[in-house]
Amino acid sequence: MKYIKLFIQTLKVFILFTGCTILFYYAIMWINEEYQNHQRYEEPEGKAVKVASDGIESEHSWYDRLIMFYLSGE
Repeated sequence: MKYIKLFIQTLKVFILFTGCTILFYYAIMWINEEYQNHQRYEEPEGKAVKVASDGIESEHSWYDRLIMFYLSGE
């Protein structure tokens, strides 16, 4: 009788753990689907200014850029 009660308690804990794990898994999958189609980099509106370069090299050499880096204290 004692072993049957222990088995039933163990089975309850196992079912509870499995249910919570499945619930957590599907919640994470739902959140992933919600943000998968989300546009991370939307086009700016208004008077936004583009700050990234187009890949064109500037007239500064790497040494000049290094000196500017050290002088600006960044």
